[in-house]
Amino acid sequence: MPELPEVETTRRSLEPGLVGRRVVGVTVRDRRLRWPIVPEFEARLTGATIATVGRRAKYLLVGTDHGIAMIHLGMSGSLLHVPADTPVVKHDHVDAVLDDGSILRFHDPRRFGSIHWIEGDPADHPLLAALAPEPSETEFDGAYLHRITRGRAVAIKHVLMNGQLVTGVGNIYASEALHLAGINPKIPARRLSMGRCERLVDAVKRTLARAIAAGGSSLRDYVDGAGNRGHFQTESAVYGRDGEACLRCGGTIRLVRQGQRSTYYCPGCQK
Repeated sequence: MPELPEVETTRRSLEPGLVGRRVVGVTVRDRRLRWPIVPEFEARLTGATIATVGRRAKYLLVGTDHGIAMIHLGMSGSLLHVPADTPVVKHDHVDAVLDDGSILRFHDPRRFGSIHWIEGDPADHPLLAALAPEPSETEFDGAYLHRITRGRAVAIKHVLMNGQLVTGVGNIYASEALHLAGINPKIPARRLSMGRCERLVDAVKRTLARAIAAGGSSLRDYVDGAGNRGHFQTESAVYGRDGEACLRCGGTIRLVRQGQRSTYYCPGCQK
């Protein structure tokens, strides 16, 4: 599933080619996404000029002078800016034709993604209103992490991946950040000291920054808005390296299941 680094990479790849362009036509081939695309979507978007390409958590926010298209990529979706003559293939569900002839195309084989139309403040939308601070925000610091972990007996990795506590730390990046911080992913969150919380916050920020710089992770079919694959998966310290030697201490990396998700860690240097 595309996580925060993949969505941010998509946003950055789309922004230069979209801002200032006017939408001259919209085609919806299949409304049956995670939530059905509203019938008025085509009329609302047609004629609009794109002013911004933003992001909140895993949602892309294409801002126009008519309103905002809020897009979630789901498990297998992609939002591509393609030339006018790019053939339509299976699972190309939505096209927005721009005034230079290019197309903003939403592709989603599993249809777990979504497209919403917002005319008010996106922060008030039910899917965004309850989201917690993002790692890049100043609010997400050691004191915040220490505060939200008090009294929580769940594993610290579960806290990192709880969108109501921390927004945008996906499975790959939680494993990587915990390794960078030297913290066992199974340790009860309430046992972390303030110092360890500060170290983990720094590791989360650094891990996500590295992932964005690498264009995200393309474990399966993820590509950015220009069709480029990410390569963070080739730089991972623990994720996907079960049975291999830890790059830090030489110990053996292990794979465990936490909440039906794969967790990779090194017992030797993650305490």
